[in-house]
Amino acid sequence: MKKLQFIVIITSVFMLQACVHKIVTVPAKVVYKTTKGVVKGTAAVGKAIIPGDSDDDDDKKDKK
Repeated sequence: MKKLQFIVIITSVFMLQACVHKIVTVPAKVVYKTTKGVVKGTAAVGKAIIPGDSDDDDDKKDKK
């Protein structure tokens, strides 16, 4: 009887381990994708706001 209880406990531990893995990884993926989008948007806005950023490259090419 004790052998059966041990097998049931071990089996349930492995089943719960898979559930915990899903619970942890799904929100982490959502946070990663959201953060990546925010950073890309912030970089695009920063490039649009900073004046003369692209003009500096053109001026250097014209002087050569």
